Amino acid sequence: MPAKTEIPAIIYCRVSSAAQVKKGDGLASQETRCREYAALKGYVVAEVFRDEAVSGGMIDRPGMQAMLSFLKKHRRREEHVVIIDDISRLARGLEAHIRLRTEIGAAGGKLESPSIEFGDDSDSRLVENLLASVSQHQRQKNAEQVVNRMRARLMNGYWVFRAPIGYRYDRVAGHGKLLVRSEPNATAVQQAFEGFASGRFETLMEIKRFLETLPAFPRYRNGEVHIQHVKDMLCRPVYAGYLDAPEWRITLAQGKHEPLISFETWQKVQDRFKVGAKAPIRKDIHADFPLRGFVTCGCCEAPMTAAWSKGRSALYAYYFCNTKACPSFRKSIRKDRIEGDFEQVLQSLRPTQGLFFMARDMLRDLWEDRSRTGQQQLQAIRAELKTIERKTEQIMERILASDSHALITAYEDQVRKLHERNAALAEKEKTCGRPLANFDETFRTAFDFLANPWKLWLSGQIEDQRMVLRLAFAGRIAYLPNEGFRTADLALPFKALASLRDGKKDLVGRAGLEPAPALL
Repeated sequence: MPAKTEIPAIIYCRVSSAAQVKKGDGLASQETRCREYAALKGYVVAEVFRDEAVSGGMIDRPGMQAMLSFLKKHRRREEHVVIIDDISRLARGLEAHIRLRTEIGAAGGKLESPSIEFGDDSDSRLVENLLASVSQHQRQKNAEQVVNRMRARLMNGYWVFRAPIGYRYDRVAGHGKLLVRSEPNATAVQQAFEGFASGRFETLMEIKRFLETLPAFPRYRNGEVHIQHVKDMLCRPVYAGYLDAPEWRITLAQGKHEPLISFETWQKVQDRFKVGAKAPIRKDIHADFPLRGFVTCGCCEAPMTAAWSKGRSALYAYYFCNTKACPSFRKSIRKDRIEGDFEQVLQSLRPTQGLFFMARDMLRDLWEDRSRTGQQQLQAIRAELKTIERKTEQIMERILASDSHALITAYEDQVRKLHERNAALAEKEKTCGRPLANFDETFRTAFDFLANPWKLWLSGQIEDQRMVLRLAFAGRIAYLPNEGFRTADLALPFKALASLRDGKKDLVGRAGLEPAPALL
């Protein structure tokens, strides 16, 4: 009597989330049940294929494709039984189920399960398709419930997406999972925002280079921080403590997490995107030539360039105009000469001790005057907040009553602007009339710079030197080889000191000092 032929079988298991892999035992449980079924049927398990954290709506899965390749490779010799724990493990969608079932059959596999009997008659096909449709409905329903819960939690002030750089999730009593600061990246992000808002960083490229000096800051495989990633980070209000999800009609909701920056700083950053750089650090800006791109040719007003020139026995550094139509085209000016003349300009900005103390006393009087008017400003802020609340309610009523998509979009844009203004005013309301620090603490660094900008220039650090150019001058400065630097357009603080020196004491009004406009 001939020996009984053993039928080979393949087991396929799948779980749809990483949590099921880490916390659960879904794959092992499926495999155990399938092996028990194979033993009862007298099958010999040849291989086990698994897909971890793969959605049932997907067809192109690594484990599934590997199983199909195995079936096709052994098709000529023998037919394999493909065992799945449940119909939902194959797919969670009718279209995906039918396609995969067809591909398994075409590859020489026969589908079986301890939970359902697969047949080719019409009744069996009907039951199979109904179960696949029910599985698809469950997947879609679960997705809807997840979105609804995420949106509700977002409306309650909790971030529900991947933690932004500088934050991590932690379980906090009374809140559940909450964003908390994650050092050292939290400080890095804070410095990037505040540096861009204040003018320390003029361009995104400067922020990129700053972040790339920090070993812990995440970057791409090539070791760089992508410039678009920097811009996306600076546009996210989550760092100011607000949640924004336009696709779910959530606009600047107050978050429960600790902000890394103030909303005012975030708004300044958004405004900075609309303004060009005064003295940007380009790729060709080198520490050897800190004035490159800032000093202009006195003949044609074009920014001068710089380079090293090779002599017989050494290298020599020169600045020169590279405009062909200019009379000074390619006429070299020694680096030590032009930078020496520039240092004299900086030294001339240093005020006398008496003038410096006079300016400080004027600012102190202005500081105290603004502090006394804090209550009036607070009342004005609260009145505007009520006006914004009323306008927002009116626009929301118009949105509900409108059937025009164009009008709804326009109204939503108005609501977003009102929310931004409301967030800025709400933040000012908390601090209005209550300075975060006293006068001396607030202006100590500024006074050190105003007292002697040349001192910062002598640090030799390219970042400090470019900072001097931005803070001390309102525009680029022209240079003529035989005459030196022309009269510089000074930034407002230095212009105010010059006016005081010349006897003009009414330059600074009650509105205070405004920053110098940046060049486009």
